[in-house]
Amino acid sequence: MADVAPFPAPDKGSASRAAANTMSAPPDGAAALPRPRDPRLDFYRGIAMFIILCAHIPGNRWTGWIPARFGFSDATEIFVFCSGMASAIAFGGSFARHGWWLGTARVAYRCWQVFWAHIGLFFFLAMSMAALDLYGSFDKSYIGSLNLHRFFSNTTQQIVGIFTLTYVPNYFDILPMYLVVLALMPAVMGLRKAGLWAVAGFSIALWLLANPYILGLGPNGVSLPAEPWSDREWFFNPFGWQLLFFTGFAFMAGWLPKPPVSRTLAVIAAAFLILSMPFGSWKVFSWLNAAAPDLSEAIRPAWTITDEWREKTDFGLLRYMHFLSLAYLAWLVAGENGQNLVARGTSALSRLWGLVIALITKVGQQSLAIFVFSMALARFIGATLDQTDRGILVTAAANLAGFALIIGCAYGAAWFKSQPWRRKR
Repeated sequence: MADVAPFPAPDKGSASRAAANTMSAPPDGAAALPRPRDPRLDFYRGIAMFIILCAHIPGNRWTGWIPARFGFSDATEIFVFCSGMASAIAFGGSFARHGWWLGTARVAYRCWQVFWAHIGLFFFLAMSMAALDLYGSFDKSYIGSLNLHRFFSNTTQQIVGIFTLTYVPNYFDILPMYLVVLALMPAVMGLRKAGLWAVAGFSIALWLLANPYILGLGPNGVSLPAEPWSDREWFFNPFGWQLLFFTGFAFMAGWLPKPPVSRTLAVIAAAFLILSMPFGSWKVFSWLNAAAPDLSEAIRPAWTITDEWREKTDFGLLRYMHFLSLAYLAWLVAGENGQNLVARGTSALSRLWGLVIALITKVGQQSLAIFVFSMALARFIGATLDQTDRGILVTAAANLAGFALIIGCAYGAAWFKSQPWRRKR
């Protein structure tokens, strides 16, 4: 993975970073200038990978304590935002150095990889669930647990839908969204030549097409069909979620300036996160209802009023505001250039902190491989938990085993990517 420039925007004084943020070739020798690695992108993306694993283990006790249970946004926002930032590093330089056509070719190659990752994940899990049903003699149908009965009963039609992305089962919806958003990048890079306002206008217009309620045009915007036998749409509408992706992209590319370090902004962000909890979290609302029933009754109508504003499928505005507030605080906590994420000293605690940072960062560096692996792993952990009483200790052991396995996968993926067989002895 390429070295990461400081989040959220490159330093204006660096020639190499400035060159990567333009559509022209960098000056001679710019590519040779060293760029310090910023730990923030990989660290927070790694955290998202651990949360995503927890969230996808069926019946997991630990999902009651993930960010999604305490506000509007969740780990999906972290994944999409950080993917936008990583794409500015991985693809922005290709557009700058080699022009629009080769930059587009690089994006198309990545789309090809994501597409086959999606196809491979689907067929592996479909086969695995079929094997559990065929040989497991379990009380439940694991094919049914992923709602795949129609795929197996009408495979001729659904296999075409899988490859054309007109059949996207709910569990397999993040990668198709990511693929479509990536495919929008050449258009964004082309519009960048016309100016940042053209890019902003394009992204906001697409988001409004998915969220027409902002303009008073009703709840149903532009979306993509998820299955041929119903009107269900993709659970993650790429036309809505691209706004967050390109926000991350714009910060890392230097199109948007980094926000100021401000105590006032920090207080406002924290206040929004805390005060919005009863409106975005049913768990917190139930706590409030038990402690102050009158106040909860006053809040209850807001759930209906704000339904479209906090909707996940089309990436409602309240989710955007909630995530930006959370991201700002996370940025402050990490410190300038991620200095607070770097272990200092030689004490046992410092060495332990350094180890934790290294493991989380490694997972974040291999996000696509880890995502695919964890989505499959989560189903097997769930099937294993089905054979237990799902007690506190058993659940903890299952989650920690899952964490260990995705860490191992991250190091394994990094080893294969390094192509050690090509090194000279």
